[in-house]
Amino acid sequence: MNAMKPKHKKYVSLVAAVLLIWGTCPLALATTAPSPLPPDPATEQTKKVAFVIDDFGNNMTGTEDILALPVPLTVAVMPFMPSTKRDAELAHQKGHDVFVHMPMEPNRGKKSWLGPGAITSDLSDEEIKKRVEKAIDDVPHAIGMNNHMGSKITADEHIMRIVMGVVKERGLIYLDSKTTDKSVAIKLAKEMGVPYAENQIFLDDVYSVPHITKQMEKICKRLGQHPECVAIGHVGPPGKKTASVLRQYIPRLQKEAQFVTISHLIHQPVH
Repeated sequence: MNAMKPKHKKYVSLVAAVLLIWGTCPLALATTAPSPLPPDPATEQTKKVAFVIDDFGNNMTGTEDILALPVPLTVAVMPFMPSTKRDAELAHQKGHDVFVHMPMEPNRGKKSWLGPGAITSDLSDEEIKKRVEKAIDDVPHAIGMNNHMGSKITADEHIMRIVMGVVKERGLIYLDSKTTDKSVAIKLAKEMGVPYAENQIFLDDVYSVPHITKQMEKICKRLGQHPECVAIGHVGPPGKKTASVLRQYIPRLQKEAQFVTISHLIHQPVH
């Protein structure tokens, strides 16, 4: 074998020195390790859909069907009703958001439809505050509130300021069910620093499968044009139909958007 030339010896010595330093310096590998690949946008669902189901708490038809759906939901439970605590506990155990479905006076309709502890326009400010506090206390695991009926109350800035004040004190989210276009709920939430969301579509305001299907198509269309959608359905008279149609649409919707609860979709007011 030929003798190694001097310049080659110097080169080998230099390489050996570098390798020695590399092996004793733990930061060397860390600083030269490849960066992780950025997430592939094609594999991430950027659009979100949140289904809120109202009127739990009174052993209503469709309760089990809705709770058996394999997607995250927001379950709005009426306070002071026979199955209030049971329904709230079941929903919480399944990982759903639990909201207080706060009864509020409508412009039209019977007060008897509201259930106990409702907010009505003839109450004193103190009584309104007390009723909202008691309702929150009565629904286990509640992290938010939305209005049951309430077209008259949600348009009344004075009363809604009292309601929103309690919601803020308790650290809850407010979801405006939008039973009237005159609602001031979102305006006050923004002003008072309450996290909020807003309903865009009622699924089952008509209790028929064709109508619920038509509304579901509206949700799909909206998701094609907007990054998110909030829709409200109900247990009770339409409960089983709503659950059935929603179950049929889950695979299709999952191709277009991620199912989320309202707590994942809230808007934080800018101060």
